[in-house]
Amino acid sequence: MKKILVTGANSYIGRSFQNLVAQFPDKYTIDAISVRDDSWKERSFIGYEVVFHTAAIVHVKENDTAKYFKVNRDLTVELAKKAKKEGVNQFIFLSTMGVYGKNGKIGDEVIITKDTIPRPKTYYGMSKLEAEKELMKLTDNKFKIAILRPPIVYGPNCPGNYAKLEKLALKTPLFPMIHNQRSMINIEKLSADLKKYVDIEAHGILFPQDDEYINTSLMVQKIAEQHGRKIILTKSLGWLIKLFGSKVGVFNKVFGNLVYEKVDIKN
Repeated sequence: MKKILVTGANSYIGRSFQNLVAQFPDKYTIDAISVRDDSWKERSFIGYEVVFHTAAIVHVKENDTAKYFKVNRDLTVELAKKAKKEGVNQFIFLSTMGVYGKNGKIGDEVIITKDTIPRPKTYYGMSKLEAEKELMKLTDNKFKIAILRPPIVYGPNCPGNYAKLEKLALKTPLFPMIHNQRSMINIEKLSADLKKYVDIEAHGILFPQDDEYINTSLMVQKIAEQHGRKIILTKSLGWLIKLFGSKVGVFNKVFGNLVYEKVDIKN
């Protein structure tokens, strides 16, 4: 039986993973702790085989640089060092696709491969990448580091960018029809992948994603349908965005192409 500790008691991804693992009480025990203050330092990690670190800050003012690095980098490294010292076998770090600094591009293919060099553009991405680099220094045969760089996560009550799309789907009667491709991952699949990574003691850099790429326009339409609404997808609006929107960051972020290659890319 594997004993798992999740950091980030209120984490959307952490809670989903806990709910899945709880269905197999004969194989796993799982606990969650908050790391908002220093009380976690008094918590013993002895006996846990896996620590899944989800806690992070995402949406704070970009000029609050110190807070990003204090939480997303420094706290992560402190937790990993404690885990290693107290005999944990595997440390799973929830990083982000944002380490690549790519928003996508309307009309152009943007494909991330195992050879793509990370060049984050936000303090969130920078702090996550620096945490990754420090974590890899701790890895050895007895302490395995698994770094996850998931794309947009979606599912019921999901926060972040998906929540913004859902809000839009519940308000607008029209939406542009644009043929694009985005790597995304459903929360249920991400949880299942996490369970697999625990089972096989995965390590290195991992790129979980859905089996198929997502079209933003069709996703918004599907969200609306799930709430009993109908959205008309219009090609004319899509044409206008293709013509004028490629120079606007927010349109590229929503309608641009941005995918991981479809292979098990693991460093």
